[in-house]
Amino acid sequence: MKTFKGGVHVSDGKYLTEYLAVEQMPIVPEYFVALSQHIGAPATPVVKAGDLVAEGQLIAERSGAISANVHSPVSGEVVGLVKRVDNDGVEREYIQIKADGNTDNVVSMNPLVDPTPAEIVNRVAEAGIVGLGGAGFPTAVKLSPADVIDTLLINAAECEPYLNCDNRLMVENAKEVVQGALLVAKALGVSNVVFGIEANKLEAYQTLSQFEGISVVLLKKKYPQGGEKQLVYATTKRKVPAGKLPSSVGVAVQNVGTVYAVYQAVVLGKPLYQRVLTVSGKGVEAPKNLLVRVGTPISAIMSLCQYNADNTVKVVDGGPMMGTTLANLNGVTTKRSSGYLALTSEEVCLAKSTPCISCGKCVEACPMNLMPADIDFNATHGDFEAAVKAGAKYCMECGACAYVCPAKRQIVQSVRLTKSKTKEAK
Repeated sequence: MKTFKGGVHVSDGKYLTEYLAVEQMPIVPEYFVALSQHIGAPATPVVKAGDLVAEGQLIAERSGAISANVHSPVSGEVVGLVKRVDNDGVEREYIQIKADGNTDNVVSMNPLVDPTPAEIVNRVAEAGIVGLGGAGFPTAVKLSPADVIDTLLINAAECEPYLNCDNRLMVENAKEVVQGALLVAKALGVSNVVFGIEANKLEAYQTLSQFEGISVVLLKKKYPQGGEKQLVYATTKRKVPAGKLPSSVGVAVQNVGTVYAVYQAVVLGKPLYQRVLTVSGKGVEAPKNLLVRVGTPISAIMSLCQYNADNTVKVVDGGPMMGTTLANLNGVTTKRSSGYLALTSEEVCLAKSTPCISCGKCVEACPMNLMPADIDFNATHGDFEAAVKAGAKYCMECGACAYVCPAKRQIVQSVRLTKSKTKEAK
């Protein structure tokens, strides 16, 4: 099994939902669809209060080179444009839609038969597809790289504990995932398609290995195996330079969910307005893998999964390593939502930080070969310039350092504070 230098071995908690088939989330009364569900400029609304919309209808157009279209997740009536605080605590604009429950009122694009590379890229842009691995970068932009690409690498590692959305897609929709990957390869003009998958997903590995036109690499179960640079090195032995993208070494990386969305857009004509996510943790009585429409209130999702507030210490948006703790359940899902975890005191480290003992464990664990202790020391003393020189801007915030730290230092928070203060200074 292939891997990278550094990283940590974590208890993955995937057993809670690993063998649960994906269920469709029932329609709820109201949806709040974010205009900014991606990296880049927010989309511009093309509907107004009182408009009737169909499921899949364009409701906001991309604005600028890096942006993405937004489509209605349901049939219903537009209530208006409202401002809400998102899951990161930032106030953003949303289109509020009152659902009418009509599942037959659906619009779609014309399916493409034997499309050209340009037609695939245009369809991906039209469908509003963004990276579903968490970053949310508009996929059409990644399909038009400035560098020469010879390898398409599909990130099937899903190394974050608890999450099983990509795993279930590969098990239940392997043919469609592979077709989507081959369409992306055609758009890029490459023939070498590699799936990098962790060893704790053997069913998916065995299923994908049966398909022609792709190669499947089995990776050691280690976190953060799904980091782009770590994945590129583990599968191709190419090293992505600091500050550079995988395309600089001839590799394009796409997530499993993203290529599945490409298949749906090209072959079925379906825009991206719903995705699979995992609801897990011992704070829910009925953990699930759910197909959820964007704009769905998190409170409705947690209620469906029998959320036990009394037993939960924190609710995390995403995985426990790189996700963020929610202040409440008032937020809604976006295209970037991969899961929600209700974690109990058994699953969360509640120990308080103590002074660094200079043991060096964070250095050994860092997959980016940084000096996390130095970054943390300088940041906590307000010397953010020194923290940057120690490598803060190259940190991927994976949390491996904090996980192994015997002093329980809040190293990731120090990195985020450094980046925030540096941006603020500029």
